[in-house]
Amino acid sequence: MIKISDFQSKDVINITNGKRLGRISDLELDLTQGRVKALVIPGSGRLLGFLSSGSDIVIPWNQIVKIGVDVILVRVEEKASVDPEYTYDEVPYRRELPSGKGK
Repeated sequence: MIKISDFQSKDVINITNGKRLGRISDLELDLTQGRVKALVIPGSGRLLGFLSSGSDIVIPWNQIVKIGVDVILVRVEEKASVDPEYTYDEVPYRRELPSGKGK
């Protein structure tokens, strides 16, 4: 069994370009099926969960390549990660925070 705290201590690395995306701040869950849908990484500019630039990086579970001891390897296409036309299950996307949240 893996705890959310186990996920939060790992760096998330994009294997397509070697870039460190950050650390997981949250998980999106499918409670009806009892599984993790996606990893949520704070957007750039966020400090200790506050003062966000307004968007988080959400990586669908099917984009995870490997969960290691210290890192989580994901395959994220740069173009797709900011394109809102893709559906939730296809590629990562950026999610806007509700107004007033993160300030």
